[in-house]
Amino acid sequence: MRILALPVMVLVTATPAAADPVADFYAGKQIRFIIRTGVGGSYDSYSRLLARHIGKHIPGNPSVIPINMPGGGGIRAANYVAKIAPQDGTILTMLSQGTPVDQALGLNASLQADLRELHWIGNVSAANQVLVTWHTSQTKTLADLMRRETPIGSSGAGSISVQMPAVLNNIAGTKIKIVYGYPDGRDINLAMERGEVEGRATNPWQSYIATDPFYVENKLIMPVVQMGMTREAILPDVPLMRELGKNAADQAVLDFMSKSVSVGRPVATTPGVPADRVAALRRAFDETFKDTAFLEEAQKQRADLKPMPGAELAQIVRDIIEAPAALRERVKVAIQPANASEIPGAKPE
Repeated sequence: MRILALPVMVLVTATPAAADPVADFYAGKQIRFIIRTGVGGSYDSYSRLLARHIGKHIPGNPSVIPINMPGGGGIRAANYVAKIAPQDGTILTMLSQGTPVDQALGLNASLQADLRELHWIGNVSAANQVLVTWHTSQTKTLADLMRRETPIGSSGAGSISVQMPAVLNNIAGTKIKIVYGYPDGRDINLAMERGEVEGRATNPWQSYIATDPFYVENKLIMPVVQMGMTREAILPDVPLMRELGKNAADQAVLDFMSKSVSVGRPVATTPGVPADRVAALRRAFDETFKDTAFLEEAQKQRADLKPMPGAELAQIVRDIIEAPAALRERVKVAIQPANASEIPGAKPE
């Protein structure tokens, strides 16, 4: 008897694709992007630019809504993100460039955040800060700044726009009269135009190109000295603050302050966010800077983009905060303005 071999039917049950817990979490959600200033200015424009594009690179494609939260020179926003906001990855913020120095030196008792606990997502731009003078000022070069007292506008006491000219005075020997108390950079610009001050203490040159291009195109402002680790390619002949050290102790102070500038426009999320969501946010940040639509809009806005990965940014922030105690004490003395005056009735943010 012949036995016929019957084909064996193999049943294959379809299995669903592996679930993505990050995409599942973000699907249908809204990310709030906390902006440390009011509307206008470079922090606001960079934050809104990033917010318009990063969501499509985050798994689950959440919407991203900008929320302005001015106050305390950015301290209010920092405290909110660190201490109050949901710790689940639905918050992003761009912190003040000078906040790590604030923490390192214990300058502001109202700062409750420990920046080392935040999850750093990336740095939008690490452009140098530039001290400029208005075209009608007699101070047009660093040598002029060394020989004549020049009233320069800045924002709140303790801000980077007060710290940097104070360091220039105390270490390099400039004669800057620091006029502080302006609410923000727009007010300082107006003060320059009115002749109330002769210049502005700190702002990236690229920010002038982006937000006030007529200042640059018509040579209404003169770049006098820049603060950062290396000279900007577009300002090759403008002296660098860290080139002005007279001895090793002074150089260490200048290097500390110059390194703080490289914090730039830093983006972070809250403490406590699960590692997979932090990794997804960092990837989304990196991918946004390869996004054609983002790059085209940035070019139209004349925004300067010098992205830095989140892990590298986190290390810079930690290095600043954990600098040797002796150096931090020297810096604390150097940033105290001896030649300063407050605008009567001013209420800086």
